[in-house]
Amino acid sequence: MDVKHNSWVFPHSAPYSVIDGASDALRALLTACQTELPGAIFRHVNDVVFTTTSPNGDVVHFPTPLREQDVAVAIKALEACTIAAIATLQHDVRVRARKSIEVDLDKTSCFLMSAYLCTIDGMDKANPKAKSKIPDTDLNAAQSVLYRRLSANLYETKNPGEFYHIHGSLNASDTLRMIGLPAYDPKLVGYRDCINTIERAVKTFSVAELEKKNQRYRQAGIPALTWKGFRGTSHGKALLSLPPLTVRPMETSTPCVPFDSSGSRYALRGIKVLEMCRVIAGPTIGRSLAAHGASVLKVTSPHLPDVPFFQVDVNTGKHATALDLRNSPADRAVFEALLADADVVIDGYRPGALARLGYSPEVLSDLAERRGRGFVYVAEDCFGGTGVPGAEWAGRPGWQQIADCVTGVAWAQGKFMGLTEPVVPPFPMSDYGTGALGAVAAMAGLYRRATQGGSWICRTSLCQYDVFVMSLGPLPAEEQERLRQVHDADFFELRHNDSVDEVGRRALLSMKRVAPHLFKDEMMHTAWSTGFGADLTWPREAIRVSGLRIGHVRAARPNGFDAPGWEDWEEDEEITLDVDGNDGGQAGPLLRA
Repeated sequence: MDVKHNSWVFPHSAPYSVIDGASDALRALLTACQTELPGAIFRHVNDVVFTTTSPNGDVVHFPTPLREQDVAVAIKALEACTIAAIATLQHDVRVRARKSIEVDLDKTSCFLMSAYLCTIDGMDKANPKAKSKIPDTDLNAAQSVLYRRLSANLYETKNPGEFYHIHGSLNASDTLRMIGLPAYDPKLVGYRDCINTIERAVKTFSVAELEKKNQRYRQAGIPALTWKGFRGTSHGKALLSLPPLTVRPMETSTPCVPFDSSGSRYALRGIKVLEMCRVIAGPTIGRSLAAHGASVLKVTSPHLPDVPFFQVDVNTGKHATALDLRNSPADRAVFEALLADADVVIDGYRPGALARLGYSPEVLSDLAERRGRGFVYVAEDCFGGTGVPGAEWAGRPGWQQIADCVTGVAWAQGKFMGLTEPVVPPFPMSDYGTGALGAVAAMAGLYRRATQGGSWICRTSLCQYDVFVMSLGPLPAEEQERLRQVHDADFFELRHNDSVDEVGRRALLSMKRVAPHLFKDEMMHTAWSTGFGADLTWPREAIRVSGLRIGHVRAARPNGFDAPGWEDWEEDEEITLDVDGNDGGQAGPLLRA
């Protein structure tokens, strides 16, 4: 493979290579997860090659000091090894040729900013006209009203140099009232006016006072800690004892459940997945499983808000239905009929939320024993550590920015930008990385079920992902300086209280200049979505395993579009041909008997 390194050369130092960094990250990931993963996965590691189709694909693209690309490439390599192990088991074959697994560096970069690359009828996330194409699931106007949107943001507190990320989540009213502001203020429409008003209110409280208010109002929110500060907390110490993902037995009495062996080139064909998630990280697990052929049914409540545009991205490949499990006995009956036939349940809600609805891991274990077939239960949350001694924050609500602030990621970003304050990094990279970890855990659980029987409980979290990234250390000083030189000065003028939207907007403008190859048409699929009634574009999958098809068979649809059932799932032949023609599905079967 001919890979050209970046030409920015420092005296006595070689240019930084993402391939080398990803190789190191993969070794660290395998070491950290060796007790959680089947040994068959490790046998495919030497078959992995990292590829790029661009002359500068082996360089860091993002204006961040952390090894986000290295880690994402490593996780995608682990995903490819896991699906190769499943295919080997499924068809009783072995890899006879080397280099049968490929991970594309550029497509992995696209994966880390997927929501910013997707379009609906050519309109991206920042285009206000895109709203007209998407059903409004922003039920509490937490996204559409700027003042309320900025209730989820990082602000300085009463004590100079101490920062707190308040988070109105998908309902800003309680957070705004918590700090003494009205839920709505029609007079506040300007970006900086909204920020200044909210920060003045936050500055009347200390971190300790905000923590007490957060607990009383049951809101997401967290102080911005340094990496050292986080490691000194009880929760930080607990997470440092955990691998990035866990795969543990839930019940051991049910028999092995083999994979479908009908000859499909999709390794997860026949696997039925119930996805109970919102926003990005949890739904990314389902999106990845769908790319390997699983039937993923996203179940949302018609009464719970969700970020509208993200559905264009994370609903790709799925069906999406709406059921009210809290208030409708009829909907519960429908859900339980679906559950009785499901293989995987993805839980992306706050720990304990599904249990309160009556669908705890213990209930799933009992159902598994009654039906004689195990479940794979995949839990993704913010803080991680459920059931781990000392993990005091395990039950707290949270989102990507919360995890990035508490683990020290935001302080590292701010330092990189020449500031003595934290800044939330560009793009929801920890969301996508956590989703990729969850997909690996789910597939490892399915492998365990097929070879050992039983039901398996798989866990990962945004904080566990961030802990792994931080544990690798920052990029070398020379590489950080190169990134400061090549990226737009406008990006480095951001401050702690600039919103994730503003951080993402400036980063995207800089990325389009620094790495224009990531935005070319050939990096994307384009297809008609019946659900949205529009043409959608989304990034191609980053991995190839020869002899397997990896890619979605249907475009995204909005939440609640489909009937709640496992039958009559359509496949878009045009998308399938596009997958085969561009992602190597017809390159020749290296996985063969």
